Amino acid sequence: MEGEAFSRLGDGSDQMDPKVVQTLQKGLVQVQTILDQNRLLMNEINMNHESKVPHNLTRNVGLIRELNNNIKRVVGLYNDISSSFIKSSIDVSSNGDDDDGDDHGSSSCGGALKSNGKGCHKRNRVA
Repeated sequence: MEGEAFSRLGDGSDQMDPKVVQTLQKGLVQVQTILDQNRLLMNEINMNHESKVPHNLTRNVGLIRELNNNIKRVVGLYNDISSSFIKSSIDVSSNGDDDDGDDHGSSSCGGALKSNGKGCHKRNRVA
């Protein structure tokens, strides 16, 4: 399933660099592996909590730390994936044939990138 989407991205009908597609795929597979581990950790944490056995509750401290570290790893991987995708977008747009001289709002960060090539880091949060 996931391979199909990526193979369509890199089939030559678009401007995605095959290296970028490979990097995206590799990163997303790593994320999914960690998320699968997290599911197992959460199941074990829940079972330990429900058992109320002191040893199991003590073990949860380490499991929760591992879960927290995994979440940090996922955030880092998503950051790497995003950076790779943004870099690819910059490369494609700089090689494109858009000669109108307009940066299409990127300096105001209404688009995906600022004029300096860096992404906007403002996040809109739902209240």
